[in-house]
Amino acid sequence: MYFCPIGMEILYLMILCSVSLAVIFLILFIYGMKKGQFDDDESPAVRILFDSEENQPKEDSDKKEDKKNI
Repeated sequence: MYFCPIGMEILYLMILCSVSLAVIFLILFIYGMKKGQFDDDESPAVRILFDSEENQPKEDSDKKEDKKNI
């Protein structure tokens, strides 16, 4: 039977790295929750459906000019 002591050390190192990475992502998630990053998840998706306020006065002025020309 072949015994490879290096293989077990790498396995322990990989477990340590994966647990450390999971802890880092958990800390980042908790930090994001405290900053309010996940509070409003519906309005950014719907905001694109509404017209911006910059375009509305321009359209109104175009309509007034069209009415004057008629």
